[in-house]
Amino acid sequence: MTQAPLLVIAAGGTGGHMFPAQSLAEVMLARGWRVKLSTDARGARYTGAFPQAVEIEVMPSATFARGGLAAKAMVLPRIMGGVFKAMSNFMRDKPAVVVGFGGYPAIPAVAAATLMKLPRMIHEQNGILGRVNQVFAKRVDKIACGTWPTTLPEGVEGVYTGNPVRGAILEKYAAPYIAPGDYPMEILVMGGSQGARILSDVVPEAIARLPERMLANLRISQQARAEDLDRVTEFYQMRGIQADVQTFIHDVPKRMSESQLVITRSGASSVADVSVIGRPAIFIPFAAATADHQTANARGLVEANAAIMIPESKLTPESLAEQIENVLSHPDGALMMAQAALSVAKPQAAEDLAMLVEDLAFRKK
Repeated sequence: MTQAPLLVIAAGGTGGHMFPAQSLAEVMLARGWRVKLSTDARGARYTGAFPQAVEIEVMPSATFARGGLAAKAMVLPRIMGGVFKAMSNFMRDKPAVVVGFGGYPAIPAVAAATLMKLPRMIHEQNGILGRVNQVFAKRVDKIACGTWPTTLPEGVEGVYTGNPVRGAILEKYAAPYIAPGDYPMEILVMGGSQGARILSDVVPEAIARLPERMLANLRISQQARAEDLDRVTEFYQMRGIQADVQTFIHDVPKRMSESQLVITRSGASSVADVSVIGRPAIFIPFAAATADHQTANARGLVEANAAIMIPESKLTPESLAEQIENVLSHPDGALMMAQAALSVAKPQAAEDLAMLVEDLAFRKK
């Protein structure tokens, strides 16, 4: 019996890389492929949500961005060790395609595929290429783009697939939106997988400035870092504001689908989730993000009038309260924002990415 074709997915250890990688894995398994995930020891800790059928291959890798001089001296030897290990694995079990999702743990597998001239592509989640994807942009057969437009090197073309979302998000695709009104309303506040200090500092103060009639109907779900949890919880309690503050919100799809407004960083996965479920959003891009890519990520929804963007430099309790009140006091406008978010959504992103994979695997030589 002929063995099923093998896809090797190479991805780093953050949600931004892992969520779309997981989505592609789910689709390719459903299409009858075998799937392996190539990552490093750190990335392997974030693989709990991957289907059990995905084989995890741990490769040595490293980055110059962490550690002291001794650690930096070991970066190249560790990467080379990972590349040789990946090449050895590929010779034993040859992949039909290798797909890199960025992050330094993706280097060994994508570099091995490049050296062995195997069909290979990268998927870039953000509007600006990450450092690893920049290295491989001119060395792969295709570049799939999660955000459009994506800034690419001169002479390099990308294919706009959108960012694949997890199955739990896809289940809430176009969930009916209840426009704000004189009844219980929800605001979801997220700052990436670990929360964000600036949101803990500013959002509660902004909420407290809203009119009493609006506050009486509001319930807040807010993600906060562990060190901010107690003070944020106490702030809301002292002002009689209903709030559920957690270090990690496990049921984001449910809470987002039930919300009237989402306040969040504009990481690629968060932007994709907001558009697929279809909710008005206020984006606060992370100012220190490489090449300001979070601003680029949010631009499509902002230009579609689905979201409001407030740069960190202009974020104050007053400016945020004004925008929150503006959305919640105009139900027709909020409904239009939700519909506009859906108009730019890419719920079929994982399927489109899977088609690119199969095109690469089965194209005529």
